[in-house]
Order: sequence, then structure tokens, then C-alpha cells
Amino acid sequence: MGDVVSTHLDEGRRQHIAEKTGKVLGEFCRCYKEQYGVALFNSVRYEIEGNGGPQAQLLHRKVPLEDHVIYSGNLFQYIEENKKWRNRFCVVPHNYGLVLYENKLAYERDLSPRVLVNSAGYKILTSVDQYLELVNNSLPGVTPKSGQSPILKCPTDFPLILWHPYARHYYFCVMTGKEQEKWRAVFQDCVRHCNNGISEDSKVEAPAFTDAVRMYRQSKEQYGTWDMLCGNETQVLSNLVMEELLPELRTTIGPRLKGKAQERQRTWIQISDAVYRMVYEQTKAQYDAATAKCEQERPQMESTIRTDMDQIITSKEHLASKIRAFVLPKAEICVRNHVQPYISSILEALMTPTSQGFAEVREVFFKEVTDMNMNIVNEGGLEKLVEYMEKLSHLAFHPVKMQSCYEKMDQLKLEGLQQRFDVSSTSVFKQRAQIHMRQQMDDAVYTFETLLHQELGKLQGKDDLCKSIQRILERVLKKYDYDSSTVRKKFFREALLQITIPFLLKKLAPTCKGELAKFQELIFEDFASFILVENTYEEVVLQSVMKDIMQAVKEAAVQRKHNLYRDSMVMHNSDPNLHLLGEGIPIDWGEEYSGQPEAEPDTDKRRRAKQVVSVIQDDEGVLPYEVGAEALLQPGSPEPREPDPGAPPSSPDGVEEIREVLAKESLGDGVEAEEQLTNGTDATRKSGATEEVAVAAGSVPGDVPLQGPASEGDGVHRATPASPMPGAEVPSGAGVQHAAPASSMPASPVPGADVPSESRVQHAAPASPRPGADVPSEARVPHDTPASPAPGAETSSPSAGTACHQPSDKETGEEVAPPGGECSPPQPMSTTESSEGVQTEF
Repeated sequence: MGDVVSTHLDEGRRQHIAEKTGKVLGEFCRCYKEQYGVALFNSVRYEIEGNGGPQAQLLHRKVPLEDHVIYSGNLFQYIEENKKWRNRFCVVPHNYGLVLYENKLAYERDLSPRVLVNSAGYKILTSVDQYLELVNNSLPGVTPKSGQSPILKCPTDFPLILWHPYARHYYFCVMTGKEQEKWRAVFQDCVRHCNNGISEDSKVEAPAFTDAVRMYRQSKEQYGTWDMLCGNETQVLSNLVMEELLPELRTTIGPRLKGKAQERQRTWIQISDAVYRMVYEQTKAQYDAATAKCEQERPQMESTIRTDMDQIITSKEHLASKIRAFVLPKAEICVRNHVQPYISSILEALMTPTSQGFAEVREVFFKEVTDMNMNIVNEGGLEKLVEYMEKLSHLAFHPVKMQSCYEKMDQLKLEGLQQRFDVSSTSVFKQRAQIHMRQQMDDAVYTFETLLHQELGKLQGKDDLCKSIQRILERVLKKYDYDSSTVRKKFFREALLQITIPFLLKKLAPTCKGELAKFQELIFEDFASFILVENTYEEVVLQSVMKDIMQAVKEAAVQRKHNLYRDSMVMHNSDPNLHLLGEGIPIDWGEEYSGQPEAEPDTDKRRRAKQVVSVIQDDEGVLPYEVGAEALLQPGSPEPREPDPGAPPSSPDGVEEIREVLAKESLGDGVEAEEQLTNGTDATRKSGATEEVAVAAGSVPGDVPLQGPASEGDGVHRATPASPMPGAEVPSGAGVQHAAPASSMPASPVPGADVPSESRVQHAAPASPRPGADVPSEARVPHDTPASPAPGAETSSPSAGTACHQPSDKETGEEVAPPGGECSPPQPMSTTESSEGVQTEF
């Protein structure tokens, strides 16, 4: 943990942190137990009574795609322990964790990763100034004086910083603006996915948890949306504890920090991270115990619910009628005066960017399928179709191609409404809409490939194939129009409730909340676990505003500019045969049509894992900034011993080193490589040993003409091990504990609100784009597209780094090396590098 951090977190303060954490979790677990019974009752009642909304027309992929890698490549990472920049090979697997390896060779040899990051709760910054502003605000009164060096220096103009209000920060940089934009899109996709970590498939635990969080915060007079409701349950609870604990620690520890301003800031970040880890471990144990206890009681509770369902419903309706008579007149006045005048403004602010985003999803899907069809006409045959379909199946998980859809939500601004309704940030709504976009894209792609797969056996020749593709595309687009309308209207209603209900509850609390206790006597003791006065009160408040919200959304559907279907246009089971197809075995285009009778071994299959975002590789020429290993030695440093042929290569350290290396190479001082490894890692042969040639990621300003074709799997040749759940033990070789990708979307203030049938409006399909037409800049990143890469496209030339494999110190979950340890060749599943430990984020 470090001497400085240990000094400020002595045994007494650790004990205080544990007691404070236990107190917060104790109150939360009481709320969770209460909400668990209510959620169980609602789940069983829904199961018996049904009352579902309109049926989706698109198919939903039941078996997730797990054989792909989102992206991989090289970038520079700042190592805080030795204050140097090192080259790292970063892999983003299908679970959206960030996995950093020593270099690509270490990844291919299945060595232990250097860093595992779950990015829930992080913000992606592309400016050092943005980062410094957040750091200065985190410790008020401590700001470096002008002229003093800041807490972070970046060797390039293209940083990528992962900032978290409580946990450790991560610093990366690349060489070009295009690389920065690509990595930024990938990192943002990781954050978006990990923030949405509470599984919606759980019909009891998830609503019980989100309602318990909301009830706990309201008991502390904290209403409105909460930005840190992100990640899995343990992460959310850790954020809940830190929200109360950190200001107290800042007040007691902040004045005692010593050194220059930047040193105090760095120490505070380390202290915050150490406290967050302590809280996380305690939270996981205590929350797991609470959920296990509820699960033990569930069979008995469910039996009581099923036996006494009618009596419980009658008792609840009687209670609701009494509360309604007391609360509804006050609530209606509050709605009329403070909410109703602003509903249309809020809805318009939500609808414009959201509808533009879903329209862009439709356009991207249309363009990809149309381009595929045209390429099949030109290149022909089933073999090409299989190749393109494998790429199309991952379209929804392509962060760069989807970026044009996601960025439409950046226009969302609530302006003055944000302060009026206590909305701390619009990020909650932005990310939720973006998750809906990705899901709708994947549903459209899956429906398309299912229908096409069914047609393939009936087709005769290339012409029939192209006609079928066009016909199926039009069929899928109609289904997409209907489903996207349904999804958007549900999103608008939920967002309006999330904005207005907390506001109403806060307004009504002084006159209503104190009087609720008298209604407790109306609940039979046997049913007290399934009926809560507080929940029933919130349902009554919801009913007071729901009519106005429904009417506003209904009127908006009439406006053709938003492409929403009217409520009277409902498609019930219009294509039953299609939904039967969706129940079949998932389609594997490569396996089914590759003509390979024998199954591949698992290891070979992992190496063939498709990478969603491809890396353009210069297969023939020498990549820019190639430097021999001897050029990286500092004056007076010992000669490097010849590494083992299997050892990972070395890389330049420090800002000045990297700049010096790049400057030398730009003058032609580099050593020409004789052997080139894939993905930009070059090696020279010398005395029978392999020496590192560090390649700075990216290229010189301006585009580098391609000397070879784009390669499908340049960045990745095997699947990455899935990141374990938070706190789960990793096999002994890895020595890592970390959290699985997580998520969270704030639940509707009151669960169980039914969604009425959706409406329908016809809108024209966009015209087919001209072959070879330019794509937007954000999409013009090398990826697996049918067309060949554009001339002048920028090559990605990431570099690789070295390190020594060392023993570990398990106290903090990080790998560290003993002082003066000798470097040794890496062994599979061994620990790594003395100056940096395996860092697992939650």
C-alpha cells in the first residue's frame, strides 16, 4: 500500500472506516430485506396475471456472442510506481473489461495480464487540463502554483485518462488524433457496458436492490438521479458508502498531507483508492450474506404469496385507497403547479437526440447490408457472403461504427429544468438510450441473419441471393421501425418518471411523510413482508402524474418528425414463424459454411477469435518510429544481457525517453527491422537472440499510405479469458481478484408501471448510399468492411514493452517485486515486472 498511505490509514482509522461501512450497510440491508418481499410479490403477481406490453417484432439473441474481441492494440501507459511511461498491449474482450498485457507476445503465450480494469463509474478524458481540473476539485485548497509541474505530464498531445471519483486513475496516450478517437470510442463502450451491471433478467433481486438504494438515499434527504448508480451491486454499494465516508476523511486527512501540492494530490488519490478497496471487500462480504439469507427465506415467502394472493391484493388495495384519499389532493395540486407546465419541454429535450440516434442506427444497418449486397454482386458467391455475415453479426458491438449513433445523445441538454428537478447529470439518460440503441441494432442484425439463413437453401445463384438480401432487409427495417418506436416511448416514460417523481416526493415530504405511520395498522401482520406503506405511497404519487406523462407521449407520437407509431397501431404476433426460428440453435457462419469437416481444437479456435474493430497492418513496409533496443539505453547504463528467446521485448520509459526516441527516428536514426511481427511489433535477430524494436503507436502527422491490405484479425488471434466477478478468485497462476463488467440503469421510481400499446407512423427508408461514398470521420477507422481500405488511411503501429517477472505481494492485490530482484525470462502464468503490480479494478 505504500508507507505514505499506511501512515494516514493507521489501525485506528481503519477500524473507524470498517465501523462506518458496517453501519451504512446495516441500514441498507434492512431496506433490502423489506424491498425483497415486495419485489417477490410483484414478480409472482406478474407471472400469474401477465399484462405484458406489445410483442417485439425483431428477434432477440438468446445466446450472446462470446467468441469475439472488441479491440486490441498497443498504447502507452503511465506507471505511477516508477513515474514512467511503458508500452502495453491492451485487449478488450467480449465482456468489456480492459486487459493490459506486457506486450502482444505475452498475450499470445497466455501469460498473466499486467492490469485488469472494470471501468464502471469511470469517465474518459482526452485532455490533461480536464483531468487537472477534476483533481484540483477533489482536494479543495490544494492547487499547484503557476510554474510548478502538474501532477501528470503526457509525452504526446493525445492522452486518454480514466478518472474515477474514488478508485485509482489510469493514464494512457497514443501518437495520433485518429488513434485517440478510436480508443476513446472503445473505452466509452466499456464504461457504458460496465455501468449497466445490474442484470435485468433478475425479476426479484434487481428491483429489490435498486428500490432499496433509492429508499436509503431518500431517508438521508437525497432525492433525484444519482450518477454513481453504476456497476454491479457491490460497486454501487461501495459508491454509496464512499459518498458518506470520503468527505469525512477529506476533512481529517487533507490538512495533514505534506509536500508540494502535486505530491499531496497524488497521495490523496492513493488514499482514496486504498479506502475504496477496503470498503469494497467489506461490502461484498456483508451484501452476499444478506442476499443469501433472503434466498433461504424465499421458498416460504413464495408459498405464502401463492396461497394468499387474493387476500394480499385486497389488503393492498384497501391501504392504497386510504393513502390515496389523504395524499392525492395535495399531489394533484403540486403536479398542476410545478410539473405539468414542464412535461412537454422535458419530453422534447429527450425526444430530439434520442430519435436522431435511433434513426442513425437504422441508417448504419441499412448501409452495412447494402454495401454487403453490392460487394457480393461484384465478388460473388456464398464464400463471400459467409465472410461478410461474420462481420455483420458483430456490428452492434463495433464501437467505432456505432459511435455516430451514440454521439447523437450528446446533444441532450435539460438546461434550466435540470436544476428545477434536481437532476445532477444527464449521463444516466444518455447511457440508457445508447444501450437501447445497441440492443436494437443487435436485434435487427440477428433477425436479418436468421431470415437469410433460412432462405439460403432455396436460392439458385447470385442474382437470387442479392434479391433475397434486399427483400429481407426491407422486411427487417419495417420491424425495426415498430420496435424502435416501442422502445423509445417506453424510454421517454421512464425518463419522465425518473425526473418528476423524486421532485414530487421531495415537495410532498414535509406535509405527507410524517403522517404515513398511521396507515401501518391497516396491514395484516401476515402480509407485512409484501405490503409496505412507503411503497404504496409512492405508487399513489406516481398515479398523480402518470396520466399527464402518458398524454404527453401520446401527443408526441402524432408529430411525424419523431417517427413514433401511434398507440392505435399495434402489431400482435404478426410473424409467428419468425419467432419460432429464433428458438433454434445459434448460427455459426464460419463453422457451417467453411467446409471443414473436423472440429478445431479449443486452442486453435481461441486464436481465430474475430476482432470486431480491425487494425490496419502494414504488411510489407517498415512502420514509422522503428528504433533498435540499443538506442533506448541511458548513458552509463549497463549493457543489456541477451534475453531468452521467449522473453517479452523491452520498451522506452519516461516522457523524455519517448520524445528522444521519436525525435531520433524522425531523423532516420532507427534500425531497420529484418523480421516483423504482426500488429506493429518488430524484432531484429542478433546473436541468436531476439531484441526489441520499440514502435511508437501511430504514425507521423499526416496519413501513411498503406503498403499492404487490411488484415481481418491483425490485433487478435485468440479469445481473452473472461474477467471474473468482483472478488472471485482467479486461478493461482494469475493471482488476481477483480470485478466482472457491470452496469446499472436507475430503475423507474416505482416498479411495475405498465406500458400501454405502442403506436405506429410510416416513414420512408433512407436511400441506398452510393458505392464507395465517404463515411463520417468517426466511422472511417480501419475495420472489417467489405470494401478495401481507403488510400491514405492511417496505419496503426503500436509498440510493445518488456518487464521482469517477479514474486508478488498479496496484501493489496497488486504484484510487486523485491528490491534489487534480477530479471528472469517469463514463465506461463507467472507474475511480472518489479515496478508495477497487477492492478485489479472493481
